[in-house]
Amino acid sequence: MTTACDLTNKQCKPCEGGVPPLSQDEAKNLLKQLDGWELHDSRISKTFEFKNYYQVIAFVNAVAWMTHREDHHPDMTVGYNKCRVEYSTHAIGGLSENDFICAAKVEALFTI
Repeated sequence: MTTACDLTNKQCKPCEGGVPPLSQDEAKNLLKQLDGWELHDSRISKTFEFKNYYQVIAFVNAVAWMTHREDHHPDMTVGYNKCRVEYSTHAIGGLSENDFICAAKVEALFTI
C-alpha cells in the first residue's frame, strides 16, 4: 500500500490522451492517505488556516514553486487567513494520481 510519504517521493507524470480518470474507489483509497482532504465529484480539496495574510501568501508562494516543478497546478482561493487548494486533472476530466501526489506535497509544505 502506498503511504502519503510514498506519494511525496513520487513525481507527476504527464496525463496524455487515453489515460482514464481514477475510479471513485481508486480516488477514495488514495484519499485515505491525505489528512483532511475531501473528495467532491472529480476534485479533491482542503482549506488551510493561518495566523495572518503574510503566512497565507508565503504558503501560496511555496505551493506555486512546488507545483511549477511538478507541472501540475491547483486552483487556489486565497483569503486573509486561509487558502483553499483544489486539485483535478483538467486534461482527463477527473482525478489522476498526480492530484494526490501534489496534495501530499502541499500537505508536507503546510507541516514544515
